[in-house]
Amino acid sequence: MKNIPVLTVQGTTIAEAYEKALIELYRKGIPIPTQYDGPEDPPSIDATMNITIVEPWKDPMIHKAFPGGIDSLREYVLELEGRKDLWVKNMNDPNDTRWEYTYHQRLADWGTWYELEEGERKKISVVESLAPDGVNQVDEVVRKLIGDPNTRQAQMITWVPFLDIHAYDPPCLQSVWYRLVEDEGVYYLNCNIRFRSNDAWGANFMNMFGFVHFTQTHVADKLREGLEKPVKLGRLNWHADSYHLYGKDQEDFRKRFWERLDSTAFDERVFNFHEDFVQEIWEESHREILEKITRYEGLKRWDPGSAP
Repeated sequence: MKNIPVLTVQGTTIAEAYEKALIELYRKGIPIPTQYDGPEDPPSIDATMNITIVEPWKDPMIHKAFPGGIDSLREYVLELEGRKDLWVKNMNDPNDTRWEYTYHQRLADWGTWYELEEGERKKISVVESLAPDGVNQVDEVVRKLIGDPNTRQAQMITWVPFLDIHAYDPPCLQSVWYRLVEDEGVYYLNCNIRFRSNDAWGANFMNMFGFVHFTQTHVADKLREGLEKPVKLGRLNWHADSYHLYGKDQEDFRKRFWERLDSTAFDERVFNFHEDFVQEIWEESHREILEKITRYEGLKRWDPGSAP
């Protein structure tokens, strides 16, 4: 086959849409090798995928098949809030094994990176004359939507070409676009998110869950304050240029997901995020995760008032 399939699914909730996307990919994707395959790995199953979640904040939100737990979802949401921005490396230090970026850093501090100069960590900005501390696209998007609720220009990007074109693992997330639709006195925040590459089994569910929470907390809640009107989440459209199931994960995928489809009901394969027992785990894991992040950063103690 010479063409990558373009697949489209729609679900009411995150869990439903995620399940439909996995089924569609496994049935209609094509085998393509990747640069990350091991010598014995089969090729990935790949497609361009468009996923629409009609009611992102509605339960059931959580699919049991994703490789992780409630605590890992909580940690990812904290990461998208900026709690791991200090994990970004000094780009000129070959011994620095931290990450090259976080999504929050690219969205809220675009155009910056860190270098080691005379033993000190220094922030560098590609737009020094215009934004020496980087561009906070999150604040700008909120400001733009409050200033003109009809705007089509509320967009954030991650890509920094001269850094990312040479990176071993450049950002998968490329852009986030928001637009408001008003209906009977309520604003609905619609969202388009584009990934250049999205690991369907290992990352996609967590990505979608995390950005639904990011959009609710960092955009919709702030718009409600600024517009002084109700703002709810509208549909989320998720586009992945390469939506893939790695060869190394296909056996796990079949055992934990594919082979259970005929023997279980959908309700048995999902959780309601807003159920009491899930919320208890969600809240209990919060402090533990922050303490773990702080230990990684090498701080002597955790101070809730100064946590990033």
